[in-house]
Amino acid sequence: MLKVRLICVGKLKEKFYADAFAEYARRLGAYCKFDCVEIPEQRLGDDPSQKEISSALSKEAVEIERNIPKDSYVIAMCVGAKQLTSEALAEKIAALAVSGRAALCFIVGGSFGLSDGIKARADMRLGMSEMTFPHHLARVMLAEQIYRSFKINEGSRYHK
Repeated sequence: MLKVRLICVGKLKEKFYADAFAEYARRLGAYCKFDCVEIPEQRLGDDPSQKEISSALSKEAVEIERNIPKDSYVIAMCVGAKQLTSEALAEKIAALAVSGRAALCFIVGGSFGLSDGIKARADMRLGMSEMTFPHHLARVMLAEQIYRSFKINEGSRYHK
């Protein structure tokens, strides 16, 4: 069974996001070994300099790297990256499941995104939309899309 890990910067505080994410995590349990690791988001002031942001992203990157499972196919969620349809993501997940990779690892950054090093280390960069979403909502949306991918691959009517 494919292992799917989400590494997310920041903790879900809002109950409605946490409840929605928990529902998709529960559903995903039928299709994969799913887990989510939360990395603490570095605290920055109201108007941080680029140097402060880079330093914070580097510290987060160390924790992210430590939590990427060995032999994982890593997908970094990035603003402005290539976008896929739900069907194309489903095809990608299906191909990875039979490719011999032990795990699939998605990385969702915090308010300031991901470090350049994490982006470079990823096997793929994936964008959700040209619109901007709170990173906590993006986590819920990503979990739903992963679930949708498994439902598409099984031929269910969930995806219409």
